[in-house]
Amino acid sequence: MRDGAAIDAFLEMMSAERAASANTLAAYRRDLTDVSAMMRGKATTAKTPAIETVLSRFAASGLAASTAARKLSAIKQFYKFLQIEDVRPDNPAMNLRGPKQGRPLPKIMSEDDVDALFAAAQADGSPKGLRVLCQLEILYAAGLRVSELVSLSVRAGARRDGCLLIKGKGGRERIVPLTGAALEAITAWKAVRAQTLPAEEAAAARAQNFLFPSRSKLGHMTRERFAQTLKDLAIKAGLVPSQVSPHVLRHAFATHLLARGADLRSVQKLLGHADISTTQIYTHVLDERLKALVLTAHPLAKP
Repeated sequence: MRDGAAIDAFLEMMSAERAASANTLAAYRRDLTDVSAMMRGKATTAKTPAIETVLSRFAASGLAASTAARKLSAIKQFYKFLQIEDVRPDNPAMNLRGPKQGRPLPKIMSEDDVDALFAAAQADGSPKGLRVLCQLEILYAAGLRVSELVSLSVRAGARRDGCLLIKGKGGRERIVPLTGAALEAITAWKAVRAQTLPAEEAAAARAQNFLFPSRSKLGHMTRERFAQTLKDLAIKAGLVPSQVSPHVLRHAFATHLLARGADLRSVQKLLGHADISTTQIYTHVLDERLKALVLTAHPLAKP
């Protein structure tokens, strides 16, 4: 089997059997295509030393440990798939080990920073301003992943209970409540949303079912476009744009909830984490903030 066909078959399995997201599939395709190119189209029949050489080249290129680990995960799953499907009798990647990863604390925003973002968005009453305010309200109210936000259905916010039904990673569904301000922002945005629909018929047909329509091939605003919109808003708010992103706002949502007394299990459910250990990293953030508070504000800490 040629590399291209093997990669296509592997990704089809990941989509059908493991409900891998479009983003995961795209990343795995890039990783495996790179591996195939490095092996001159002979990845399907490669032996362990050849794979180790590829991993060494990845390491020498200065990849972050997390990126290298993802590439190794793609490689290991790919060869396991080939073995299971009897494309080859062995798994040459079975005993390979990736780099150890540190677990950096997530970047967060203070409540004052979030307030500044909202103030900048509220100052713009144009359709684009109403759109970004609606996106901010939903993101900070529900802690959505950016892919979940931009792909929301036009019916979002129409439930009687004022909640969103989100289909997250691995096809897992969760229900997240919206604040009154978020529901009002959705209503205000829907009143002008038609003005942003693409004029071209085919693009309009793709976009009509999404809350945030776009001319993109997806039919909705892309993650990259929203991230840039957020950075532009950060500049207007007097914040450092490199420190503001959709994921940082998701971190802020979780951290601020915990700081105000929310329990860890509830935050896990709201974020859609499969494992509570992923959510526990936010308690470390709070620990660091408490340490800093003691060192700067406690009277006995002063010289």
